Amino acid sequence: MEIKTTEAGGVNVIEVAGHLDTNTSPDAESAINALIESGAQKVLINFAALEYISSAGLRVLLATAKKLKASGGDLKICSLNDTVQEVFDISGFSSILTVSKDQEEALASF
Repeated sequence: MEIKTTEAGGVNVIEVAGHLDTNTSPDAESAINALIESGAQKVLINFAALEYISSAGLRVLLATAKKLKASGGDLKICSLNDTVQEVFDISGFSSILTVSKDQEEALASF
Protein backbone atom coordinates (compact mmCIF):
# COMPACT_ATOMS: atom_id res chain seq x y z
CA MET A 1 0.00 0.00 0.00
CA GLU A 2 1.12 3.52 -0.79
CA ILE A 3 -0.30 6.73 0.64
CA LYS A 4 0.24 10.15 -0.90
CA THR A 5 -1.15 13.33 0.64
CA THR A 6 -1.70 16.58 -1.24
CA GLU A 7 -3.84 19.68 -0.83
CA ALA A 8 -6.38 21.04 -3.32
CA GLY A 9 -8.41 24.16 -2.61
CA GLY A 10 -8.32 23.78 1.17
CA VAL A 11 -9.09 20.06 1.04
CA ASN A 12 -6.55 17.46 2.14
CA VAL A 13 -6.46 14.76 -0.52
CA ILE A 14 -5.19 11.31 0.43
CA GLU A 15 -4.45 8.94 -2.44
CA VAL A 16 -4.33 5.29 -1.42
CA ALA A 17 -2.86 2.69 -3.78
CA GLY A 18 -2.70 -1.09 -3.51
CA HIS A 19 -4.53 -3.00 -0.77
CA LEU A 20 -6.14 -1.57 2.36
CA ASP A 21 -6.45 -4.61 4.60
CA THR A 22 -5.50 -6.01 8.00
CA ASN A 23 -1.78 -5.65 7.27
CA THR A 24 -1.88 -2.11 5.89
CA SER A 25 -4.77 -0.44 7.72
CA PRO A 26 -2.70 0.51 10.83
CA ASP A 27 -0.32 2.50 8.59
CA ALA A 28 -3.22 4.16 6.80
CA GLU A 29 -4.91 5.01 10.08
CA SER A 30 -1.69 6.52 11.46
CA ALA A 31 -1.22 8.68 8.36
CA ILE A 32 -4.83 9.88 8.42
CA ASN A 33 -4.79 10.54 12.18
CA ALA A 34 -1.60 12.59 11.82
CA LEU A 35 -3.34 14.70 9.20
CA ILE A 36 -6.40 15.24 11.41
CA GLU A 37 -4.22 16.04 14.44
CA SER A 38 -2.43 18.67 12.37
CA GLY A 39 -5.77 20.43 11.90
CA ALA A 40 -7.22 18.95 8.72
CA GLN A 41 -11.00 19.44 8.58
CA LYS A 42 -11.84 18.59 4.97
CA VAL A 43 -10.45 15.21 3.91
CA LEU A 44 -10.94 13.48 0.58
CA ILE A 45 -9.68 9.93 0.13
CA ASN A 46 -9.07 9.09 -3.52
CA PHE A 47 -9.19 5.35 -4.18
CA ALA A 48 -8.41 5.51 -7.94
CA ALA A 49 -5.37 3.25 -7.40
CA LEU A 50 -6.89 1.08 -4.64
CA GLU A 51 -7.23 -2.53 -5.76
CA TYR A 52 -8.78 -4.08 -2.63
CA ILE A 53 -10.34 -3.07 0.68
CA SER A 54 -11.17 -5.38 3.60
CA SER A 55 -13.32 -4.86 6.67
CA ALA A 56 -10.20 -3.56 8.45
CA GLY A 57 -9.91 -0.84 5.82
CA LEU A 58 -13.60 -0.01 6.19
CA ARG A 59 -13.12 0.37 9.95
CA VAL A 60 -10.38 2.95 9.32
CA LEU A 61 -12.78 4.94 7.14
CA LEU A 62 -15.55 4.78 9.72
CA ALA A 63 -13.23 5.89 12.54
CA THR A 64 -11.92 8.73 10.35
CA ALA A 65 -15.43 9.90 9.48
CA LYS A 66 -16.40 9.92 13.18
CA LYS A 67 -13.29 11.88 14.21
CA LEU A 68 -13.81 14.47 11.52
CA LYS A 69 -17.52 14.84 12.23
CA ALA A 70 -16.83 15.29 15.96
CA SER A 71 -14.48 18.20 15.17
CA GLY A 72 -16.79 19.80 12.61
CA GLY A 73 -14.96 18.34 9.62
CA ASP A 74 -16.01 16.15 6.73
CA LEU A 75 -14.76 13.02 4.94
CA LYS A 76 -15.50 12.21 1.32
CA ILE A 77 -14.41 9.27 -0.83
CA CYS A 78 -13.93 9.15 -4.60
CA SER A 79 -12.87 7.06 -7.58
CA LEU A 80 -13.85 3.55 -6.51
CA ASN A 81 -13.17 0.74 -8.95
CA ASP A 82 -15.88 -1.89 -9.49
CA THR A 83 -14.46 -4.29 -6.87
CA VAL A 84 -14.15 -1.66 -4.15
CA GLN A 85 -17.55 -0.20 -5.09
CA GLU A 86 -19.10 -3.64 -4.61
CA VAL A 87 -17.57 -3.91 -1.11
CA PHE A 88 -18.94 -0.44 -0.28
CA ASP A 89 -22.41 -1.39 -1.58
CA ILE A 90 -22.58 -4.76 0.22
CA SER A 91 -21.32 -3.30 3.51
CA GLY A 92 -23.63 -0.29 3.36
CA PHE A 93 -20.74 2.17 3.28
CA SER A 94 -22.09 3.69 0.05
CA SER A 95 -24.93 5.13 2.11
CA ILE A 96 -22.86 5.94 5.23
CA LEU A 97 -20.12 7.92 3.46
CA THR A 98 -20.27 10.45 0.63
CA VAL A 99 -18.83 8.70 -2.43
CA SER A 100 -18.16 10.60 -5.66
CA LYS A 101 -17.26 9.22 -9.07
CA ASP A 102 -14.07 11.29 -9.38
CA GLN A 103 -11.89 13.78 -7.52
CA GLU A 104 -13.27 16.82 -9.33
CA GLU A 105 -16.84 15.97 -8.31
CA ALA A 106 -15.78 15.23 -4.74
CA LEU A 107 -13.87 18.51 -4.35
CA ALA A 108 -16.86 20.46 -5.63
CA SER A 109 -19.08 18.83 -2.97
CA PHE A 110 -17.19 20.30 0.01
